[in-house]
Amino acid sequence: MSFAVIQTGGKQYKVKAGEILKVEKLEDSKKNSKIEFNEILAYGDDKNLELGEPTIIGAKVEAELIKNGKNRTVLIFKKRRRQNSRRKNGHRQKFTMVRISKIYSKDGKVISEAEKRKEIPSKKTVETKEAAK
Repeated sequence: MSFAVIQTGGKQYKVKAGEILKVEKLEDSKKNSKIEFNEILAYGDDKNLELGEPTIIGAKVEAELIKNGKNRTVLIFKKRRRQNSRRKNGHRQKFTMVRISKIYSKDGKVISEAEKRKEIPSKKTVETKEAAK
């Protein structure tokens, strides 16, 4: 199984084709748009491994954006005892959810490609006896 190690948002992720990944918010991104990650640190499979110094020039990972959103609220509560001083704050980190579609080598060849997804109908229509009449 082929994989790649990408860097985005100050973090590193080991990704495979078809995998869904939650990364830091990517600016200027809309739903169902294509995204390219060009900072590839390594790629390979069970037998071969290509390492970058620090990145591999020419290699890229292609992904499609699923959605932008916010994580759950993280509460920050600070209290100084016996001072009647306390402060409560909340934070919701923004994220982008992407599905990895293709991994390209430095030559431009496709190493790994995700399978085509079949669209599943969201709601089943059920006929009742009254509707059939």
